[in-house]
Amino acid sequence: MGVLMSKKQQVERVQKCNAVVSAFQAGIKDRPAAAKPAEREAEDGEGPKAAPSPEEPNAEEAPREEAHGGAGPSTSQQSSAPSRDECKVNQEAWSRLRDGKGVEPEDLDKSHQLTPPAFVRPKRESNDDQPVEVDLEEKEQPPNEEMCDVCEVWTADDLYPCRTCTRVFHDGCLRELGYLRAEALQEMRDTAHTVTGWSCYYCDNLNLLLTEEEMYSLMETFKQCKIIPESCLVSDELLQYRHFASKQQFDKDLTDEQEEEVLAQFAALDPEKKGHIEWSDFLYHESLAVLRKFRTENSLVRLLTAKERDKARSVFLALNRDKDGTITRAECRQAQTSWFHKLNKDSQSCNVSISHVGPMCESSPASSGSERSKTDDNRPATWADFLRESAIYIVAARPNSSAMHIRLPV
Repeated sequence: MGVLMSKKQQVERVQKCNAVVSAFQAGIKDRPAAAKPAEREAEDGEGPKAAPSPEEPNAEEAPREEAHGGAGPSTSQQSSAPSRDECKVNQEAWSRLRDGKGVEPEDLDKSHQLTPPAFVRPKRESNDDQPVEVDLEEKEQPPNEEMCDVCEVWTADDLYPCRTCTRVFHDGCLRELGYLRAEALQEMRDTAHTVTGWSCYYCDNLNLLLTEEEMYSLMETFKQCKIIPESCLVSDELLQYRHFASKQQFDKDLTDEQEEEVLAQFAALDPEKKGHIEWSDFLYHESLAVLRKFRTENSLVRLLTAKERDKARSVFLALNRDKDGTITRAECRQAQTSWFHKLNKDSQSCNVSISHVGPMCESSPASSGSERSKTDDNRPATWADFLRESAIYIVAARPNSSAMHIRLPV
């Protein structure tokens, strides 16, 4: 199948390849491979540092000595060296949180030919909290883009679409980008053209929805709670984090009931029962908590893409059987669980859901509320109400992970 590429694109790709080859050749010619970490430390420092001489007897120790900030440590200093090195690694991990996952493009595997994107955090507009007019009857149905978002080349049916936005990708471009692991690439090939769909690396990363100020607030909380970026968390660590956060925010410890809720959320973030939750899943969960804390419902509606609004229309119209433009609150909550059906690859009934985190049924203990809750179930909800109340759940369903990043309504 032919590939169309403009002359300008061909020239740009050739220039990129030439620049990479030249830099690689110059690096091999000018310095030994073992000295690269030391030179990088010298470049990042506040002042110039002398590069280690190739004639030194122990050249392999030079990068390690340079990372510790000077000459080789004495015997009495060697015991404290690992802790200093670990502290430096943690500081570097914090500095890499700009892209929302803890990996900067320049730190990725250089064997890949394409450069990952530089993510830019959004800024809130002056009208961000104002109501959004979304017509129920007018479907948007946005078409997908025609060219790969990475290489900007059209190859007809060889492109994989994102279920959330209109971007499309070549699997080869995503592989060369080095941003997705092999298993994530295979999942994309298996699901992108199905009803389940696949979220691209922009939409999958919920942390990218946070502004610089919101991200700073989240990072400060992590630092105070001694959460190490890029690490997995076991249940005790999540409980300790929640206790510390509760103490900082409300000056009180968690109750027994709140501890049970934390453990239930842990189970929802560890659906495969590995005994720990991945860093990305924990980060997404905390990012959603920040959005719920600092954003209004109108602001959250503005985060929805045209595809998500169209799906919300379809769900609302299916529930509005009498065509009066309203549904009940119970139907509203039922619809909000529908965004997470993609996660239930195996047929599961609501009776085996984890605590009250997963989809609920009427026989669930969490759903059998008081008379007041039954009265609330029958209250009408308009299309505007439904969209505002459902926005956070629609956004929470974007990640490809099977983890449940938000508690569903009961």
